[in-house]
Amino acid sequence: MDRRKSLKSIVLGSVAGGLAIHGCKPSTEAKELVEAPKITYPGRVPLETELINELQDEQFLNPNEVETLTILCDLILPPSEAFKAASDADVVSFIEFMCKDNEAFQPDIRGGIMWLDHKCNTEYGVEFKTATVAQQKAILDEIAYYDPEVPGNERPFEVNFFSLVRNLTMTGFYTTKIGIEEIGYKGNMPNVWDGVPDDVLEQHGVSYEEEWLAKCVDQSKRGIIAEWDEDGNLLT
Repeated sequence: MDRRKSLKSIVLGSVAGGLAIHGCKPSTEAKELVEAPKITYPGRVPLETELINELQDEQFLNPNEVETLTILCDLILPPSEAFKAASDADVVSFIEFMCKDNEAFQPDIRGGIMWLDHKCNTEYGVEFKTATVAQQKAILDEIAYYDPEVPGNERPFEVNFFSLVRNLTMTGFYTTKIGIEEIGYKGNMPNVWDGVPDDVLEQHGVSYEEEWLAKCVDQSKRGIIAEWDEDGNLLT
C-alpha cells in the first residue's frame, strides 16, 4: 500500500464499533510509559481541563499492549527518508487516551492485541511483537482489507480491530505537529489581497472604481480602517 496516498483520506474516517463487554484495567505498572503530566490546555474551560487530567491519571494499556501497538502503528505508518513513523508522533498515547475517553474502544483494542498474539503464536510460535516483520505483515495482510458491502457488525472481529487501529493511527498522527507539517497545512494565515483578478472582473462585466481601488487594494494602506459618512460614501 502507498501509505501517504491511500491512508490520508481516512484520517477522519469512521471507526469500528466496540463490543458490549469491557476489558479489565491492568495494574499501574505501565503508568510511566504513557502517562502525561497535568497541564492547562489552551482553549479549554476549567471543567474540560479537569476531565482531561482525570483521564491522564487513569491507565488502560499494559506494557505488552503498548509495545505491540507501537509496532503495529509503525507497520501502518512506517518511517522512510521522507516521512516520520507513527511512533515519532507518539500515536500510542493518543490511542490510550481515546480508549479512556471512549470505553467502547477498549474491548476491540485489547481483544485485537490478544488475537494478534494468539494468531502469531499459532502460526510462528512467538508473540506478535517478537515476530519478524515479514511474519507480522503476513498476519496483517489477512485482516487489512474488507468488503465495504459487508456491514461492520458482520465483519470478523479482527478485521474491525485493524480498521479501528488504522483509523486511530491516522487521526492521531495527522493531528500532531509532525503530521500537520507533512500534509503542508498552513491554517489561517495573513496574506496580501490584490483584488479580484482582471479576467474574473471582465467575465462578469464589472471593474473597480479608481477611488475604491486606490483606497481598498493599495497594500500601503492595508493598516488603515475604512470609514464611511452617513450617506454611505467612503471617506478613507
